Amino acid sequence: MSALVILGSSNAVPSPGHENTHLLVNTSERKVLIDCGTNPVIRLEQIGLDANVVTDIILTHFHPDHVAGLPLLLMDMWLMGRKLPLNIFGLDYTLERVKAMMDIYGWDEWPNFFTVHFVHLPATNKTIVLDDELLRIYSSPVTHFLPTICLRIELKTEKKCIAYSCDTEPTRAVLDISMGADVLLHEASGPTTGHSSAAQAGEMAQKAGVGTLYLIHYPTGRFASGDLVAEARTRFSGTVIQALDFMKIDFQN
Repeated sequence: MSALVILGSSNAVPSPGHENTHLLVNTSERKVLIDCGTNPVIRLEQIGLDANVVTDIILTHFHPDHVAGLPLLLMDMWLMGRKLPLNIFGLDYTLERVKAMMDIYGWDEWPNFFTVHFVHLPATNKTIVLDDELLRIYSSPVTHFLPTICLRIELKTEKKCIAYSCDTEPTRAVLDISMGADVLLHEASGPTTGHSSAAQAGEMAQKAGVGTLYLIHYPTGRFASGDLVAEARTRFSGTVIQALDFMKIDFQN
């Protein structure tokens, strides 16, 4: 049975109990980490997974709360004896900066380092990121401060679909990639440049005809305010859930 696990739910400013937003798509064949703002080693151990079982990493964009933990994760994988290759997916803009960041750490001098395959994604709508017997993932560019992608995750055995907006203003790309999805995880940072409010997330869910809306990447701790679920419900007639760290979304066929 495949599942999506929310490893972190906060926007760029984390708080106790709310790490920066990052996700895990867990199937029997692949463990796909989406973003790496903080080192997920402990988070993965808390859900019973060794970080070295991660097969793929998708980086949505090059903001610190989404990529800053990657050097430490890669170093920890190496120190824990990883041998298997690792795939890292992202836009050209993202991956070129990730490579430069890793070069600063001199990772080419780390002895017996495992193979990392950088897979450059074009900034086009519904690009296929991964496609195997159990899982298909698409990406599309969205509207943020710098090049960013949203994702559509299709679980083939369960015949279920999850859409993830990532950081974005309301945009047609999110609507298209969310159409008919069982679950939409939509950011709710607020109605500012490059982001969306909970109400706007609700409006997107309503237009896309999704089953359940999960609000994610929202202000937490001392920056939290208002009732985000109630706000989203003013625009969306379906089920609204506020995403929390370690929340697991299971699907059965």
